[in-house]
Order: sequence, then structure tokens, then C-alpha cells
Amino acid sequence: MKILMIEDNQSVSEMMDMFFQKEGWEYVNAYDGEEGLDQFKSNPDDFDLITLDLNLPKLDGMAVAKEIRAISSTVPLIMLTARDTESDQVLGLDIGADDYVTKPFSPITLIARIKALHRRAEIGGDSETTTDNGDYDVTTNHFKLSTKTREAYLNDVEIEGLTPKEFDLLRTLASNPKQVFSRDQLLQLVWEYEYFGDERTVDAHIKKLRQKIEKVGPQVIQTVWGVGYKFDDSGLDQ
Repeated sequence: MKILMIEDNQSVSEMMDMFFQKEGWEYVNAYDGEEGLDQFKSNPDDFDLITLDLNLPKLDGMAVAKEIRAISSTVPLIMLTARDTESDQVLGLDIGADDYVTKPFSPITLIARIKALHRRAEIGGDSETTTDNGDYDVTTNHFKLSTKTREAYLNDVEIEGLTPKEFDLLRTLASNPKQVFSRDQLLQLVWEYEYFGDERTVDAHIKKLRQKIEKVGPQVIQTVWGVGYKFDDSGLDQ
């Protein structure tokens, strides 16, 4: 795995360098937003994952994240932030971050987050759903999804620009049509670790996922008030 770490705090970078070396990962450090964006633009396919500080000189993390997502909708992106406010965290997720870690953080925690996010982006998750269409892991009358190609279609129109976490969230819901998942269940199934009840993470990703679905057809992600969310495209038959 090759990581781009955009972080202006040199002590944090040096600390993580040691842990990255221990894991056997390649990494590139960038110490301001412009440098980090230039590194990514020079070869977007060269990096398997990006960690991005929110507070950066020259170009802040929010602006960098927007530029990165304009270039690639799929590269896993973890935002590092010293801010612990709901608006900052939701905004980070809203513009395309797959995850966030609040400073100060344990290097072991960040390593675990990186491994979980990279693993799911690399293998597309383990789908238990089987169909008679070998090209797709999930199929309904109106929807189909392939974890191999990381593509999802509604009424044969591709739902474009899905981030790794948005794809995994959609796969989890669509693999069990009409089943209601609580936010805590989705945190454990999609993110693979405890978020200690931080349900805003799920809500932010659901919001972005719905926006992308609505570009191609009717909404199939439904809110079950007081419980959570479910996938249901049966209404499209009418």
C-alpha cells in the first residue's frame, strides 16, 4: 500500500513514518495543501489511500478534499482534524471523506482505520448475497451491483461517483432488501469498528448516497424513523 499523508505538523508525520515503515507501507509526506494536491495530481493512480489534515497552510483540507474528489471519487480518504465539532466532522464527510480521526489520536488507531478502509476498498467487501447472474453480487428487478467492478446500476443506469464507503453502505443495504438497519449496525458492518455511537457518520454518508442515486432515478434508500435505514425498490414496480 502507498499512502499520501498531507500533514503540516512534522512531529505527527515523523511519528506516523515509523508506524508506516513497521507495516511495510510506502508513503509520501506533503506539508501543506498545495504540495499535497500537486503530489496527488501528478499521479492519481499512484496512491492507495490519503490521510488529510483539516488545518493546512496555503490550501486548507476542505478545499484539498474537494479537489481530490473532483479527480477521483474512489481513492480512500481519511481526514485528520483537531476540531471536534459536529459541523466540521459532518462537512468533512459531506465533501467526500470516507472517515475522520480527531486529534490527538493514537497511531495504532489510525493504522487500524487505514487497514479497515483499504481492505474494503481493495476487495469490495464480502458479499453473502448470491444471484443467478454471475456478473453481479446483488440483483433485484431494478437494481444490480458488482463488488468486483465496484459498479452499481439503478434501472440499468450507473450510479456514478460512489466513494468506497458509499459503495459499501449501498451494498450492505441492497444485499438485504427491506431489512431495517440501525445506525449502530451500519457502523459495525460498513466501518468494521466501533464509532462509539457517532451516528452522524452514517447520516452524512446516507445523505451523499441519496444525492447520487437521485441523479439516475427514484430514491431507494428509505428512512425508518426512530430505527434506521433500509433499501427498498419494490415501489418502482408500480
